[in-house]
Amino acid sequence: MLSEKQKLTTIMRLGVELTEIKDVDVLLERILREARKLVNADAGSIYIKEGDKLKFSYTQNETQQKKLAPGKKLIYSTFFVPINNQSISGYAANTGETMNIPDVYKLSSGRPFSFNKSYDDLSGYRTQSMLTFPLKTNRGDTIGVLQLINAKNTMDKVVPFSKKDEPLVLHFANMAAVAIERAQMTRAMILRTIRMAELRDPKETGAHVNRVAAYAVVIYEAWASQRNLSHEVIEKNRDILRMAAMLHDVGKVAISDAILKKPGRLDDAEREVMKQHTIMGARLFSDKYSEFDEAAAIVALNHHEKWDGTGYPGHVNPLDGKALPGYENSDGTARAKKGDEIPVFGRLVALADVYDALGSRRAYKKRWEESQVLDELKACSGTHFDPEMVETLLSCLDTVRSISERYPDH
Repeated sequence: MLSEKQKLTTIMRLGVELTEIKDVDVLLERILREARKLVNADAGSIYIKEGDKLKFSYTQNETQQKKLAPGKKLIYSTFFVPINNQSISGYAANTGETMNIPDVYKLSSGRPFSFNKSYDDLSGYRTQSMLTFPLKTNRGDTIGVLQLINAKNTMDKVVPFSKKDEPLVLHFANMAAVAIERAQMTRAMILRTIRMAELRDPKETGAHVNRVAAYAVVIYEAWASQRNLSHEVIEKNRDILRMAAMLHDVGKVAISDAILKKPGRLDDAEREVMKQHTIMGARLFSDKYSEFDEAAAIVALNHHEKWDGTGYPGHVNPLDGKALPGYENSDGTARAKKGDEIPVFGRLVALADVYDALGSRRAYKKRWEESQVLDELKACSGTHFDPEMVETLLSCLDTVRSISERYPDH
């Protein structure tokens, strides 16, 4: 457990570190983890305001996590809670009050809200102490609710949350709210760009790109952990990859409608034009002002490369589309990339994109059953896809399925 001095030092450090995380999903995970550490909470959840409701957006539970195999993640479903006085989280959002409840099963009769014990009944977990407070921006707007569950003492016994911790956690919550608002703005800008692409190509929906990005991050995290990459490197790359993967097909805005919206199969000449979307997408990020620009360019350029060297566009300079010096075929075209020549982010998004495309309904095809999708990925392991990444995806299927439910097509 942290001392008071350590808690203050941690909050000062986090004030800087949280602002450096750009992706909202990665940020929510970090906020909840750090908030739990501050008060030694066994579990917790974050709700984000959407309209007049709260969306259950992220959760952690150390007791339940320990029951899982190493590397597995806790599976959860999203749901909505009305912003009113009937639930604990709804009350916090509605009134702006912080609530420190010693035992949610022993609420006084004068409280307007009640505790929903359905999760406890379903999981066998016992919720007891709960600290719930609104996430407020500098303007005083409530953008969500942070809920911490079951404080633990040095003997690992559940105890009430300390009253002395409330001001510290509230200060942390205010910092977190500002970081969340900033990350939401970044996500909104990316989704606006994608909606622009969707006007040209109906397949490029917000749900599709969110799924592809989330799949890529899950695969990357497991893949990188197997290679003993440091926690700091993994965290940094997750943040960058999550945003870059969402923009993998943004270059399609440069492809003509005659090709992009053609109902039938493309002929050879049209297919060659369509391939240019990889180069066009990378070109959009050629002015590399940040690591995100660099990652977005890498993903856009490489997500159609294949492990066996039969993909495209190969070793090209995105600025002119010509082969890089030393990578020309005899006819002057660019040699395709193969194996480890393909950047990790490109390999990840290639796999995540195909997985989602096969499992989604399109105007030109029906949705494949999961067994068909998995058979196809296995068949293409070592040819289209990095075989180790295919194995990693298969090991994370439970998490991948939960992501699919979190971002459904409407």
